[in-house]
Amino acid sequence: MSPRRPVPLVAVSIVVAAVSVVGVWVLWRVFVGTWAGQSVDQAVIEGATYGQNQLWRVAEKVLDVVSVGLIAVVLLAAVVIAVVRHRWELAVQAAIVMIGANLTTRVLKEYVFERPELGVPGGYGNTLPSGHTTAAASISVVLMLVVSPRVRPWAAVLGAAYTTATGVSTLIGRWHRPSDVVAAVLVVLAWTAATCAFAVLVPRWGLPGDRGAVPRATRVALASLVAVGLVAGAVAGVTLSATWSRLPDVSGRDDLLTAYLGGAAGTASAACLAFAVMLALRHAAASGLPRG
Repeated sequence: MSPRRPVPLVAVSIVVAAVSVVGVWVLWRVFVGTWAGQSVDQAVIEGATYGQNQLWRVAEKVLDVVSVGLIAVVLLAAVVIAVVRHRWELAVQAAIVMIGANLTTRVLKEYVFERPELGVPGGYGNTLPSGHTTAAASISVVLMLVVSPRVRPWAAVLGAAYTTATGVSTLIGRWHRPSDVVAAVLVVLAWTAATCAFAVLVPRWGLPGDRGAVPRATRVALASLVAVGLVAGAVAGVTLSATWSRLPDVSGRDDLLTAYLGGAAGTASAACLAFAVMLALRHAAASGLPRG
């Protein structure tokens, strides 16, 4: 990626943020606001009962890590890292993403979105977006923002893995539906993209050390995240489409496990592709490219 290449970073970041916002609304409208969407989500939850006892031993430990205390500790650690690197503005960016994403999820879930009663079993109140997944993704993004450019690609890969693990764990525990998890990832993506746009607009917030061609580690991380995201997305598309097409006759073990696989794959796809986009935006915003 050449520093002379005219890339409209602000416009791209704003488009990513806008698409993410629309994506959250579409997920709510389709999977919460329609009988078919609720039924597909519920099939995933019912499929999670198979093998739950064994899987929950691991999933519970993953979910126990996520807490308000952990968010505070990570934010404090991000501030310390930013100060050590003499980049106080990174601490501001980390705070914007962390606070903005988690507050947005809470407001959307409790005050904006409602779950209509459409006759689908297990239709307890609105749970979109997932608070646990938002916390996990925002924690991962904050660390990706403040670490050095050499570590950033691996922080993105680990962040995608941790977000996926947390999202799938909420499915295993039947705490959340897959649409809740994907919506949470999109909330974090929206705030990260907006923060990158803000960083590009403020001249002092570029990182001169990132100038030049895209490092090999970043290219490898991006390629890996995109590849896994696309494969997982294809699996999710096939399995969830099959579940949708069989409604309302989705009750057998094979049908429910197919739906469960689709939900887990969709979670992995959303996390990997979102972190690929966030890594690319973060690298571009830090490369001193034309501001567009």
